[in-house]
Amino acid sequence: MQRRDFLRLSVLTPLVALSLRGHAGDAPPVPELLPDGRVHRFELSAQQFLLDGKPLQIRSGEMHPARIPAEYWQHRIRMAKAMGLNTIAVYVMWNALESEPGVFDLKTGSRDFVGFIKLCQQEGMWVYLRPGPYVCAEWDFGGLPPYLLRQPDIHVRSKDDAHYMQAVERYLDAIAPLVAPLMVNRGGPILMLQIENEYASFGHDLDYLKQLQAMWQQRGIEGPFSISDGLSQIQKQQTYLPGTALGLDGDTDFAAAQKMAGDAPVWVGEGYPGWLTHWGDADFQRGDYVDTLRQLLEQGRSFNLYVVHGGSNFGFTAGANANNDNSNFEPAITSYDYGAPINERGEATPDYHRFRALLAAHAAHRLPEIPSPPPAIRFPALTLQPYASLWDNLPPAKQATRPQPNELLFAQDHGMVVYRKKLRADGALSIDGMRDYATVFSDGRYLDYLSRVQKPGLRQTQKIALPAIHGDAEATLDILVDSFGHVGYGQAMQDRKGIVGAIRLDERELHDWEVHGLPLDDAYIASLRPLTGKASRPGLFFKATLKLDRLGDSYIDMSAWDKGYLWVNRRLLGRYWRIGPQQRLYCPASWLREGDNEVLVFDLHRTEAAPVHGAVTLHG
Repeated sequence: MQRRDFLRLSVLTPLVALSLRGHAGDAPPVPELLPDGRVHRFELSAQQFLLDGKPLQIRSGEMHPARIPAEYWQHRIRMAKAMGLNTIAVYVMWNALESEPGVFDLKTGSRDFVGFIKLCQQEGMWVYLRPGPYVCAEWDFGGLPPYLLRQPDIHVRSKDDAHYMQAVERYLDAIAPLVAPLMVNRGGPILMLQIENEYASFGHDLDYLKQLQAMWQQRGIEGPFSISDGLSQIQKQQTYLPGTALGLDGDTDFAAAQKMAGDAPVWVGEGYPGWLTHWGDADFQRGDYVDTLRQLLEQGRSFNLYVVHGGSNFGFTAGANANNDNSNFEPAITSYDYGAPINERGEATPDYHRFRALLAAHAAHRLPEIPSPPPAIRFPALTLQPYASLWDNLPPAKQATRPQPNELLFAQDHGMVVYRKKLRADGALSIDGMRDYATVFSDGRYLDYLSRVQKPGLRQTQKIALPAIHGDAEATLDILVDSFGHVGYGQAMQDRKGIVGAIRLDERELHDWEVHGLPLDDAYIASLRPLTGKASRPGLFFKATLKLDRLGDSYIDMSAWDKGYLWVNRRLLGRYWRIGPQQRLYCPASWLREGDNEVLVFDLHRTEAAPVHGAVTLHG
């Protein structure tokens, strides 16, 4: 989800009378039937959802198993059920499942989406499945595998690009056999399956959506199907897929939407109780959805709250947004708390209780008790000492006449890269297509930084002055480039990382570079060679041992640090950055252990020891 023209609607437009409406204020228009392993008939008919021939009001909340530690899946599902929902909407992130072409992991950790869906059924919840191939979701590259960007002329989300469609076929071949037995018509909990996501915000080729639908059908998924989009975009692009449920994202003009959908149901495919936060925003985003939810319930409208629980963008999974011309680059923060009614670590927020009261008033039965949140722990300040220097741990270089993106030069999807060159001249250094943050050094001396992110608190530096060189001496120029997630929305999705343009000294383009790829993956971190002396050059890893006598969730406070990455027991929690608003990174209890825990930080600017400490909230 991510619509640029999003409005937080608090009042619904007038609705046509529905056969469901007589239930307002009394028993809800929801059958008591729950997913029970038996075959059921779910239909899109007469502008409403029917389950075994009876009207069904879908009261859905979205959560993403890839963003939640698997140990907490059941807890989060139970929280949604106790709030009064009957359905869980699930994005499946393709790139979380296929790391390299044909290399799938569908079982380990939070990748086991089948296990999550079965848990939903076990807990008596229906499922609305949204498997992409594109999902947006503020996730890296909108869920598409970044290996696609290794193809120089790739056009994603296009039926006319053979490389892209072959990859989509491989993805569907891998997951369709797992999805088919979970459909409601075969005894599973999945009511319907979404075709792609918010396509009208990207393109206008209705045949692309028709082809995706046919590909699912060829693999045994008969439907029903849905699409979800912004109303104004779909009206403009004319990309309503006939016969599918039409989900409105951030809109409630059902009458206008129904004119497109004909006899198919129109519902709120994404209703926003909160909103996403980018690095450099003034504060965490919030929402106000109480009035809208009240009216949806009173009028018997089906809805999906995006999101009921957000979770975390662990590792490199946080995505980014940008204008179609690549300007206004805005990376998402590591937390995906989203202002959701169930917060990042599974606690009920004030909105949760407001929503629950509304939903309880429209429930046929007493709602379950609210599950207790998992235990949380604090820990006192722990000082991390310099451990290893990036400059002592550069992998072998590749030669490049001109800079090339990481994806093309190294087949590297994330992490950092160093461009190195010896110079005999000084002047003003500028970089075209720097993605996304660079620190610049001359003979090992830090000069300045360049940032693609343009936010208050960051200098808007465009050029860096290189120091004068005396005589015939040469200076070594190092440009260390750190990347955020790939853009996952709109026309700027060809967002390759590293340096994708020219490096110039004054107006002269510089050629012939040594380039070192730094993926910051498990193998690289495991191979770090420790310091043998004192290091004063920025680009350091810091380490300490955290001793714990009991376990619980914790938020690790990074406010003493500048910009970089945090690992706990070799697991990457994500990025931090002094510009905020996020200063604390969520660490689930399952990533900790009693006794010794390794805390590792890479910081782009610090050279001296600094502390971290453990808190029990994201902010406060």
